[in-house]
Amino acid sequence: MWFFINFVFLFTLVLFISYFGLGYFSVKKLRKYLRKNSYVDYNSVATSPLSPSVSIIAPAYNESANVIDSVKTLMKLHYRNFEVIIVNDGSTDNTFELLKDTFKLKKCNYFFEYKIPCERIKGIYKSSSQEFSKLTVVDKINGGCKADASNAGLNVCKNELVLIMDADSVIEPDSISKLVKPFLEEKKKKVIGTGGVVRIMNSCNVEDGKIKKINLPSKFLPRWQALEYTRAFLLGRMAWSQLDGLLLISGAMGLFNKEILINSGGYDPKAIGEDMEMVIRMRRYMAERNEKYEVTYIPDPLCWTEVPSDYKSLESQRARWARGLVYALRKHKVMFLNKKYGMLGLLGYPFWLFFEWLAPLLAFIGFGFTIYLAISGSINWEFFGLLYLFIYAFAIFMSSWSVLFEELTFHKYERKRDVLRLLATAFIEPLIYPMIAWFSVKGNWEYIRGVEGWGKIVKKGAN
Repeated sequence: MWFFINFVFLFTLVLFISYFGLGYFSVKKLRKYLRKNSYVDYNSVATSPLSPSVSIIAPAYNESANVIDSVKTLMKLHYRNFEVIIVNDGSTDNTFELLKDTFKLKKCNYFFEYKIPCERIKGIYKSSSQEFSKLTVVDKINGGCKADASNAGLNVCKNELVLIMDADSVIEPDSISKLVKPFLEEKKKKVIGTGGVVRIMNSCNVEDGKIKKINLPSKFLPRWQALEYTRAFLLGRMAWSQLDGLLLISGAMGLFNKEILINSGGYDPKAIGEDMEMVIRMRRYMAERNEKYEVTYIPDPLCWTEVPSDYKSLESQRARWARGLVYALRKHKVMFLNKKYGMLGLLGYPFWLFFEWLAPLLAFIGFGFTIYLAISGSINWEFFGLLYLFIYAFAIFMSSWSVLFEELTFHKYERKRDVLRLLATAFIEPLIYPMIAWFSVKGNWEYIRGVEGWGKIVKKGAN
């Protein structure tokens, strides 16, 4: 018993030290980014004929709630040379009909090759309206996952860089310019991918595909996720970008080198967490060829997405994330503590293995063990209280730090009331951690049982 307690205590201490370290490196990276980009003229990047061409690929499956607003947003992006490819992945609702009627789509002859495997493409449609001349809609048989639809878009697209995003995401007008910039800079390392901050659009006012007014989510679950996303993006991914150990670019929006993406095999249809697995595989592809490369991160809030607002949808999403994490870590286990893969193998992979996969499982076991000790009368309540207070204070500190980051930099929540409510959520969040740990346990059990599919997530659309 004491061995388990001491192990958990030591594990928790290492975890805390790791998070403090990530906080330090995120501050360092953020200051460097703000200093370097404060006076950048993104308008010149957007309008320059030398800027690379970009294909925006947005897989859509039953996205009737948000797809029209999202397409309208994409059509208005401030960038000179881009195309938009919406991949209708055999939707069973009226997603395709809405696209066809709204944008006056007509089936056309369009040459493409199946460079990477995907389900059969039934037809390719272009808009008869000049206003939407950059829009292409791919209608295909359902492949059962976003990875298959993304591969279809990669087979159809024409440009050198590809921006993969969710069809229900709303992105900022200057997003492409900011994501493209690292690809334009002269570096010794080849940039293969760039990601940016994803924010929560629940309760925001959206009109014609634009965020008109930013509001903090009114419901608790989306508001907690707003805090979680702020912490994960500004503290976590910012630091891993600095350490060259970034494993993940959010599936909501990421810009990639198309050639490297296709040469490394495209998206894996078996990977539930296809965004993480693909980034890891691209990095393996470059490292195993001894090519110098870089995966970068943009701390600007560039993309807005709807998150689950009910328990069942959240449970389904987080269990799927856990399955995807196990799959990616298991598939690429050769990277563990392997110096061949640089900081990714020596730091990035071990961190995700121990602190993203193992930590929730240990926490869940710890909750059960604590209940057993309490029932049996073997618990030292004084020690337990001090330990819990320490963990609770640390969790609040990290969350408050991320909110402070947000306020000192991009200040998206302008109302003081919203900031105070976000801070208040930081005091409640540690109390719901058992629920998050349970989602992870459920996802791992589903992986062992061979459960497939994305599960059901209810989306209500933007206001």
